[in-house]
Amino acid sequence: MISKSQRAFKKAYLTTVLSFLCICLSAISGFAQDKKAKSLLDEVTAKVRSYNNISIEFKYSLQNSRENVNQESKGSVILEGDKYLLNFMGTTKLFDGKKVYTIVPEDEEVSISKYDDNDSNAITPSKMLTFFNSGYKYYWDILQNVKGRKIQYIKLVPTSSKDQRKEVLLGIDVQTKHIYNMIESGKNGTKTTLTVNSFKTNQPLSKNQFTFVASKYPNYYINKLD
Repeated sequence: MISKSQRAFKKAYLTTVLSFLCICLSAISGFAQDKKAKSLLDEVTAKVRSYNNISIEFKYSLQNSRENVNQESKGSVILEGDKYLLNFMGTTKLFDGKKVYTIVPEDEEVSISKYDDNDSNAITPSKMLTFFNSGYKYYWDILQNVKGRKIQYIKLVPTSSKDQRKEVLLGIDVQTKHIYNMIESGKNGTKTTLTVNSFKTNQPLSKNQFTFVASKYPNYYINKLD
Protein backbone atom coordinates (compact mmCIF):
# COMPACT_ATOMS: atom_id res chain seq x y z
CA MET A 1 0.00 0.00 0.00
CA ILE A 2 1.49 3.36 -0.99
CA SER A 3 1.37 6.36 1.32
CA LYS A 4 -0.89 9.39 0.85
CA SER A 5 2.11 11.50 -0.15
CA GLN A 6 3.17 8.94 -2.78
CA ARG A 7 -0.39 8.74 -4.07
CA ALA A 8 -0.57 12.54 -4.33
CA PHE A 9 2.78 12.58 -6.14
CA LYS A 10 1.62 9.98 -8.64
CA LYS A 11 -1.69 11.82 -9.18
CA ALA A 12 0.18 15.05 -9.86
CA TYR A 13 2.40 13.26 -12.37
CA LEU A 14 -0.59 11.77 -14.16
CA THR A 15 -2.35 15.12 -14.38
CA THR A 16 0.77 16.86 -15.65
CA VAL A 17 1.49 14.20 -18.27
CA LEU A 18 -2.08 14.19 -19.52
CA SER A 19 -1.98 17.97 -19.78
CA PHE A 20 1.23 17.73 -21.79
CA LEU A 21 -0.24 15.14 -24.13
CA CYS A 22 -3.41 17.12 -24.68
CA ILE A 23 -1.40 20.21 -25.46
CA CYS A 24 0.89 18.31 -27.80
CA LEU A 25 -1.92 16.67 -29.73
CA SER A 26 -4.68 19.24 -29.92
CA ALA A 27 -4.13 22.52 -28.13
CA ILE A 28 -2.37 24.39 -30.85
CA SER A 29 -5.11 26.08 -32.84
CA GLY A 30 -5.79 29.12 -30.70
CA PHE A 31 -2.66 31.20 -31.22
CA ALA A 32 -2.88 34.27 -33.44
CA GLN A 33 0.14 36.42 -32.65
CA ASP A 34 2.82 35.29 -35.09
CA LYS A 35 1.78 34.65 -38.69
CA LYS A 36 4.72 32.35 -39.40
CA ALA A 37 4.08 30.32 -36.27
CA LYS A 38 0.34 30.27 -36.87
CA SER A 39 0.82 28.84 -40.35
CA LEU A 40 2.85 25.93 -38.98
CA LEU A 41 0.48 25.35 -36.08
CA ASP A 42 -2.50 25.34 -38.45
CA GLU A 43 -0.80 22.60 -40.47
CA VAL A 44 -0.22 20.54 -37.32
CA THR A 45 -3.81 21.02 -36.21
CA ALA A 46 -5.20 19.98 -39.60
CA LYS A 47 -2.98 16.90 -39.58
CA VAL A 48 -4.07 15.85 -36.10
CA ARG A 49 -7.77 16.38 -36.83
CA SER A 50 -7.54 14.20 -39.94
CA TYR A 51 -6.85 11.09 -37.83
CA ASN A 52 -9.53 8.83 -36.37
CA ASN A 53 -7.29 7.95 -33.45
CA ILE A 54 -3.73 8.45 -32.25
CA SER A 55 -1.50 6.05 -30.30
CA ILE A 56 1.76 7.29 -28.86
CA GLU A 57 4.55 6.14 -26.61
CA PHE A 58 6.42 8.83 -24.73
CA LYS A 59 9.20 9.61 -22.29
CA TYR A 60 8.58 12.07 -19.48
CA SER A 61 11.39 13.64 -17.48
CA LEU A 62 11.52 16.04 -14.54
CA GLN A 63 14.66 17.92 -13.54
CA ASN A 64 15.42 20.45 -10.82
CA SER A 65 19.10 21.06 -10.08
CA ARG A 66 18.27 23.16 -7.01
CA GLU A 67 16.42 20.25 -5.41
CA ASN A 68 18.75 17.61 -6.90
CA VAL A 69 15.81 15.97 -8.70
CA ASN A 70 16.29 14.01 -11.91
CA GLN A 71 13.52 11.53 -12.75
CA GLU A 72 12.40 9.79 -15.92
CA SER A 73 9.36 7.67 -16.73
CA LYS A 74 7.84 6.13 -19.84
CA GLY A 75 4.21 5.76 -20.78
CA SER A 76 1.67 5.34 -23.54
CA VAL A 77 -1.67 6.83 -24.49
CA ILE A 78 -4.44 6.18 -27.01
CA LEU A 79 -6.72 9.07 -27.96
CA GLU A 80 -9.92 9.08 -29.98
CA GLY A 81 -11.75 12.38 -29.86
CA ASP A 82 -12.10 13.24 -26.17
CA LYS A 83 -11.73 9.61 -25.08
CA TYR A 84 -8.36 8.40 -23.91
CA LEU A 85 -6.51 5.50 -22.31
CA LEU A 86 -3.33 6.52 -20.49
CA ASN A 87 -0.80 4.12 -18.93
CA PHE A 88 1.86 5.80 -16.82
CA MET A 89 3.85 4.98 -13.68
CA GLY A 90 1.93 1.75 -13.13
CA THR A 91 -1.43 3.50 -13.22
CA THR A 92 -4.13 3.42 -15.91
CA LYS A 93 -6.40 6.40 -16.50
CA LEU A 94 -9.43 5.86 -18.74
CA PHE A 95 -11.96 8.40 -19.97
CA ASP A 96 -14.99 6.96 -21.80
CA GLY A 97 -16.51 10.32 -22.68
CA LYS A 98 -18.56 10.57 -19.48
CA LYS A 99 -16.56 9.21 -16.56
CA VAL A 100 -12.90 9.04 -15.60
CA TYR A 101 -11.56 5.74 -14.23
CA THR A 102 -8.23 5.71 -12.41
CA ILE A 103 -6.96 2.16 -11.95
CA VAL A 104 -4.11 1.59 -9.46
CA PRO A 105 -3.03 -2.09 -9.35
CA GLU A 106 -0.58 -1.39 -6.51
CA ASP A 107 -3.51 -0.40 -4.29
CA GLU A 108 -6.04 -2.70 -5.97
CA GLU A 109 -8.31 0.30 -6.26
CA VAL A 110 -10.40 1.94 -8.97
CA SER A 111 -11.55 5.54 -8.53
CA ILE A 112 -14.52 6.66 -10.63
CA SER A 113 -15.49 10.28 -11.12
CA LYS A 114 -17.85 12.11 -13.42
CA TYR A 115 -16.48 14.53 -15.97
CA ASP A 116 -17.76 18.06 -15.48
CA ASP A 117 -17.55 20.09 -18.69
CA ASN A 118 -17.87 23.28 -16.65
CA ASP A 119 -14.89 22.43 -14.48
CA SER A 120 -11.95 24.50 -15.68
CA ASN A 121 -9.57 21.95 -14.15
CA ALA A 122 -11.05 19.01 -16.06
CA ILE A 123 -8.58 17.69 -18.60
CA THR A 124 -9.48 16.44 -22.06
CA PRO A 125 -7.99 17.21 -25.47
CA SER A 126 -10.90 19.48 -26.42
CA LYS A 127 -10.70 21.34 -23.10
CA MET A 128 -7.07 22.11 -23.84
CA LEU A 129 -8.13 23.88 -27.04
CA THR A 130 -10.12 26.36 -25.00
CA PHE A 131 -7.48 26.61 -22.30
CA PHE A 132 -4.70 27.69 -24.63
CA ASN A 133 -6.73 30.13 -26.66
CA SER A 134 -5.63 32.89 -24.31
CA GLY A 135 -3.03 33.67 -21.69
CA TYR A 136 0.12 33.17 -23.76
CA LYS A 137 2.40 35.07 -26.08
CA TYR A 138 4.30 32.93 -28.54
CA TYR A 139 7.32 33.37 -30.73
CA TRP A 140 9.07 31.59 -33.60
CA ASP A 141 12.13 30.00 -31.99
CA ILE A 142 15.13 27.93 -33.04
CA LEU A 143 15.33 25.13 -35.63
CA GLN A 144 17.27 22.08 -34.46
CA ASN A 145 18.53 18.94 -36.19
CA VAL A 146 17.62 16.00 -33.95
CA LYS A 147 18.93 12.69 -35.30
CA GLY A 148 18.33 13.82 -38.87
CA ARG A 149 14.93 15.36 -38.13
CA LYS A 150 14.35 19.10 -38.43
CA ILE A 151 12.54 20.25 -35.30
CA GLN A 152 11.11 23.77 -35.29
CA TYR A 153 10.44 25.23 -31.84
CA ILE A 154 7.78 27.73 -30.88
CA LYS A 155 8.12 29.50 -27.54
CA LEU A 156 5.04 30.17 -25.40
CA VAL A 157 5.29 32.71 -22.58
CA PRO A 158 2.44 33.02 -20.03
CA THR A 159 1.01 36.53 -19.78
CA SER A 160 -0.05 36.13 -16.14
CA SER A 161 2.57 36.91 -13.51
CA LYS A 162 0.87 34.32 -11.26
CA ASP A 163 1.64 31.49 -13.67
CA GLN A 164 4.40 29.30 -12.26
CA ARG A 165 5.65 28.49 -15.73
CA LYS A 166 8.41 30.67 -17.12
CA GLU A 167 8.05 29.42 -20.69
CA VAL A 168 7.08 26.43 -22.80
CA LEU A 169 8.90 25.24 -25.91
CA LEU A 170 6.85 23.23 -28.40
CA GLY A 171 8.95 21.20 -30.86
CA ILE A 172 7.38 20.34 -34.22
CA ASP A 173 8.76 17.94 -36.83
CA VAL A 174 8.93 20.09 -39.97
CA GLN A 175 8.42 17.15 -42.33
CA THR A 176 5.61 15.21 -40.62
CA LYS A 177 3.97 18.20 -38.87
CA HIS A 178 3.75 16.08 -35.71
CA ILE A 179 4.71 17.19 -32.21
CA TYR A 180 8.17 15.88 -31.30
CA ASN A 181 8.49 17.22 -27.78
CA MET A 182 7.41 19.82 -25.26
CA ILE A 183 9.71 21.45 -22.74
CA GLU A 184 8.24 23.36 -19.82
CA SER A 185 10.46 25.57 -17.64
CA GLY A 186 9.15 26.60 -14.23
CA LYS A 187 10.04 29.70 -12.26
CA ASN A 188 11.24 27.44 -9.43
CA GLY A 189 13.93 25.91 -11.65
CA THR A 190 11.98 22.76 -12.55
CA LYS A 191 12.12 21.60 -16.15
CA THR A 192 9.70 18.96 -17.41
CA THR A 193 10.05 17.41 -20.84
CA LEU A 194 7.74 15.13 -22.76
CA THR A 195 9.24 13.46 -25.83
CA VAL A 196 7.13 11.45 -28.28
CA ASN A 197 9.00 8.24 -29.11
CA SER A 198 6.30 6.61 -31.23
CA PHE A 199 3.40 8.26 -33.05
CA LYS A 200 0.89 5.97 -34.77
CA THR A 201 -2.44 6.88 -36.31
CA ASN A 202 -5.68 5.19 -37.34
CA GLN A 203 -4.88 1.96 -35.54
CA PRO A 204 -7.48 -0.85 -35.34
CA LEU A 205 -9.04 -0.44 -31.91
CA SER A 206 -11.36 -2.73 -29.99
CA LYS A 207 -14.94 -1.53 -29.72
CA ASN A 208 -14.42 -1.73 -25.96
CA GLN A 209 -11.11 0.15 -26.03
CA PHE A 210 -12.49 2.96 -23.88
CA THR A 211 -14.96 0.90 -21.84
CA PHE A 212 -14.36 0.13 -18.18
CA VAL A 213 -15.10 -3.53 -17.43
CA ALA A 214 -15.50 -4.03 -13.68
CA SER A 215 -15.28 -7.83 -13.94
CA LYS A 216 -11.57 -7.47 -14.82
CA TYR A 217 -10.96 -6.18 -11.30
CA PRO A 218 -12.86 -8.60 -8.99
CA ASN A 219 -10.79 -7.92 -5.87
CA TYR A 220 -10.40 -4.19 -6.34
CA TYR A 221 -11.98 -1.57 -4.14
CA ILE A 222 -14.29 0.57 -6.30
CA ASN A 223 -14.20 4.14 -5.04
CA LYS A 224 -17.03 6.21 -6.53
CA LEU A 225 -16.05 9.81 -5.90
CA ASP A 226 -19.36 11.32 -6.97
